[in-house]
Amino acid sequence: METNYRIAYDKYWQDLKRKVPEEIATQLAVTYDRDTRQFIVTFFNTEYILECDNERIYRKSDGRVPEIMASIIMLNYLVYSQVPLKTAKKWVSLKEIPNGGMLFYPAFHKSSIIGLIETYGHQPQQLLERAATLGGQPASFGDASATFQAFPEIPLCVIIWEGDEEVRANATLLFEPSIEHMLHIESVIGLGMYLARKLQRQVLR
Repeated sequence: METNYRIAYDKYWQDLKRKVPEEIATQLAVTYDRDTRQFIVTFFNTEYILECDNERIYRKSDGRVPEIMASIIMLNYLVYSQVPLKTAKKWVSLKEIPNGGMLFYPAFHKSSIIGLIETYGHQPQQLLERAATLGGQPASFGDASATFQAFPEIPLCVIIWEGDEEVRANATLLFEPSIEHMLHIESVIGLGMYLARKLQRQVLR
């Protein structure tokens, strides 16, 4: 585990232990078992167990430990827990999310969007097949698009525009404005990166 990830991982566990777990369960679409001191969190349509006593995270179905970035995002989701605020139902890019979205967008574009363009820009319909493996649903934007539920309250949308000899391919990854109240900006970025990489990885297999 890289040092920066380990620091964030450990910090969020400590932050989580300072919160009242029953309150988190009333604010978010998660389950908390008081006897076992475990949360059940749904992340991209897959249930994960978060054990507070021994600081373990694993997939409910088979015990598989998720990637460190996914673990940090799930912890941040619980730590930031609050009743989702009512915001406009629309899609926005990272640039439009306060507290750093614009600042970090160039790096995000380089690390995530360009990979989506390279993977799907000349085969956009492949996105729908790959998206289904992460619970993605077809949407009606661009030449191909899909929406995903990272968490029950946090949707994302990936859009691909096909390129040809005259027009360059393009892609984008969008969020709902309410995400600024649900995750720290670094976890928002991490979530977008995680989804983009999973989609690219599916194709490379």
